[in-house]
Amino acid sequence: MRRTRILTAVLALAAGLLVGSPSALAADPPQVALAADTYTWKNARIDGGGFVPGIVFNRSEKNLAYARTDIGGAYRWQESSKSWTPLLDSVGWDRWGHTGVVSLASDSVAPSKVYAAVGTYTNSWDPGNGAVLRSSDRGATWQKADLPFKLGGNMPGRGMGERLAVDPHKNSVLYLGAPSGKGLWRSTDSGASWSQVTNFPNVGSYVQDPTDTSGYASDNQGIAWVTFDESTGTGTNATGTIYVGVADKDNAVYRSTDAGATWSRLAGQPTGYLAHKGVLDAANGYLYLAYSDKGGPYDGGKGQLWRYATATGTWTNISPVAEADTYYGFSGLTVDRQKPGTVMATAYSSWWPDTQIFRSTDSGGTWTKAWDYTSYPNRSNRYTMDVSSSPWLSWGANPSPPEQAPKLGWMTEALEIDPFNSARMMYGTGATVYGTENLGQWDSGGQFTIKPMVQGLEETAVNDLAAPPSGGAQLLSALGDIGGFRHTDLTKVPSMMFTSPNFTTTTSLDFAESNPGTVVRAGNLDSGPHVAFSTDNGANWFAGTDPSGVSGGGTVAAASEGSRFVWSPEGAGVHYATGFGTSWSASTGIPAGAIVESDRVDPKTFYGFKSGKFYVSSDGGVSFTASSATGLPSGDSVRFKALPGTKGDVWLAGGASDGAYGLWHSTDGGATFTKLSGVEQADTIGFGKAAAGASYQALYTSAKIGGVRGIFRSTDKGTTWTRINDDAHQWGWTGAAITGDPRVYGRVYVSTNGRGVIYGDSSDADGGGGGGGTDPTPTGACAVTYKITNQWSGGFQADVQLSNTGSSPWNGWALGWPFPNGQTITQAWNAEHAQSGAAVTMKNLAWNANVAPGSSVSFGFTGSWSGTNGKPTAFKLGDQSCTVT
Repeated sequence: MRRTRILTAVLALAAGLLVGSPSALAADPPQVALAADTYTWKNARIDGGGFVPGIVFNRSEKNLAYARTDIGGAYRWQESSKSWTPLLDSVGWDRWGHTGVVSLASDSVAPSKVYAAVGTYTNSWDPGNGAVLRSSDRGATWQKADLPFKLGGNMPGRGMGERLAVDPHKNSVLYLGAPSGKGLWRSTDSGASWSQVTNFPNVGSYVQDPTDTSGYASDNQGIAWVTFDESTGTGTNATGTIYVGVADKDNAVYRSTDAGATWSRLAGQPTGYLAHKGVLDAANGYLYLAYSDKGGPYDGGKGQLWRYATATGTWTNISPVAEADTYYGFSGLTVDRQKPGTVMATAYSSWWPDTQIFRSTDSGGTWTKAWDYTSYPNRSNRYTMDVSSSPWLSWGANPSPPEQAPKLGWMTEALEIDPFNSARMMYGTGATVYGTENLGQWDSGGQFTIKPMVQGLEETAVNDLAAPPSGGAQLLSALGDIGGFRHTDLTKVPSMMFTSPNFTTTTSLDFAESNPGTVVRAGNLDSGPHVAFSTDNGANWFAGTDPSGVSGGGTVAAASEGSRFVWSPEGAGVHYATGFGTSWSASTGIPAGAIVESDRVDPKTFYGFKSGKFYVSSDGGVSFTASSATGLPSGDSVRFKALPGTKGDVWLAGGASDGAYGLWHSTDGGATFTKLSGVEQADTIGFGKAAAGASYQALYTSAKIGGVRGIFRSTDKGTTWTRINDDAHQWGWTGAAITGDPRVYGRVYVSTNGRGVIYGDSSDADGGGGGGGTDPTPTGACAVTYKITNQWSGGFQADVQLSNTGSSPWNGWALGWPFPNGQTITQAWNAEHAQSGAAVTMKNLAWNANVAPGSSVSFGFTGSWSGTNGKPTAFKLGDQSCTVT
């Protein structure tokens, strides 16, 4: 979307929490064992929701394609389901920046290999350096090569590219264009190590805004793309000719004709523009270049398209419209590998009335457009749009011509014709991936159909979540860029985002606990109100009015029965209103910018927090009094909630590694807080349905407990915790919001910064299980399957299946084995583990103690190894030896 999405809450934590350099892509090995539960993780379907700046098709294997996002990881296309599979969910908290993907490369020599250049910001917002991830199994697992500089998946210029490229002949050779003046880099060992190409003559010079003191818009956009001329290589010899695009308006294109030994500026090239893309049609010997006067992805006022004849050195301006008639730059650029001479390009920065797509079938000699004016403002489109799978893409709008809803797109910097199928094209926008499978209609005079091709690709940044205890809404979400949604079915795309008004970003939402039909949300809007209300559980909305000075949404809270609201907007102090926000009055006793929440029982009680101080109002937000509670986090990276059903029961999470950090609990309305000693760090807190037999609601948090970063659940008021995610499901930064489901035990909704709303369901249906277990006394035969499911340098992951092959049920079990090579278990799930030397014992948890004859139980663990990682060969269940299968 149009706005740059930044980890606002993470910035306050960057002083120490998010630094570190783990040896593997997953989080550092845990120091202690924790109970675990088997969870199934899915997305609450929205489909898309963010900018897709790159789509990459493999050139040698049909239907193998990848997409990159600016903050939400990378995806692989699944042809059988016409959907995308996420590939970077294993990125952990301490390397959250690696969810920003600045470039992708798919190996045409060995199609199972894929590479991703990752890192979100080149300035201080991302404390970690970038890396190149490499996979030999199409992104199912990754190895990492750390870089000595940062990469900018969410920086200006991110739609240019691709900056990462594999030699189409000698595929052990890769090139990477770096930002920030770091130059051109090369790997000769399939991405395992990288070194700078020191003789490359230009590190780039273009910056979007030299006056930006944050370093965001003032960074040198560097090397923009690398393109090999595959016709200049044979066999496994390195490709001879390589073209490199540089963010320099006077010196945009360089070439090597000796496999990178020497480089020179391409003679006769256009000047005054940045070359966003350089795409080679080797069959005809043409290098096509898309130029813009800006780096994108939002800006660009003038542009040109050029063709370079590689054999003669002739440059030809093939722009489809005169430069004087452009109000946009060109970026999206592709050629049809099945029909040499067919080339397409986009006017990526044409925001109004729509983007434009151009097509030529004679190598740029003549062009046609996706749409033309008949008589202004009326348009004639070569396409029809079917957004029935993602109906919210119309934005609920009914614009005046020449605008249309839904739009063809905006920020259209990714455009690719399937190299094996001339009828299929995909392109990325600021909100989705669109595509067609009947592109041939363009040339035959018919209309081709554009549909979202985005299922499985979830790219929203989540600011707040709420799960009402009743009503049609299962989940309400506050999202960056596209406002938010009301989910009545998590498996289906909602028909529309929140409207009336459409906030560009919703920052906070709340419902009345005892009257969930009443809902309030606050958010950002360029022109208009910043608060809205619903009386039908979020199905329909109406705008409130703003107090003077409001510039942003801030946080908002609803009284427990919906009679009043307290709002802490940006640009103005804390305010309260009775009724639906037609008139607001300033609250006293609480500072501007405080976070506000409501007591879930007493409609007159509200709470606030600001800079280490907790505030309480007992008169409906009219006045607040600072609590005497001490020891709370001194900063403002804090989230707190009051427990439904009990007045004055408040939980507070947050802090930073250089001060107070963790989880606090108050049972006296914030007068005093007790810090939970077992929680080292915590960033969110939420409540869900209590476990069977429990009187207190389940707690959920994104936290560090027992040395492990993860998503945790407690069914006993925080006395013990169960990690419910695993190293394969981490989703980068999850510190904005979390909530359990009040109607479904074990269900939890997790916020991400770019992977949408994740929800998990427990295998323990009612919560009757828990940590620990009874002493096992199994009898009868047993069988064991031990499988190493993932292995990396110094570490591995294994799954174990234990089967009851006897005739009697087990009411508890303990499986033991010796490791043959000194391996050490670092974390286990679905079992409690103990280890003494090489000897390991895995014991049931309460919920999986009973194993009927013919049934099995499974558990898993991560461990460390050195030298050799041999599998155990002897397993015992008590004194009974098990068959190894």
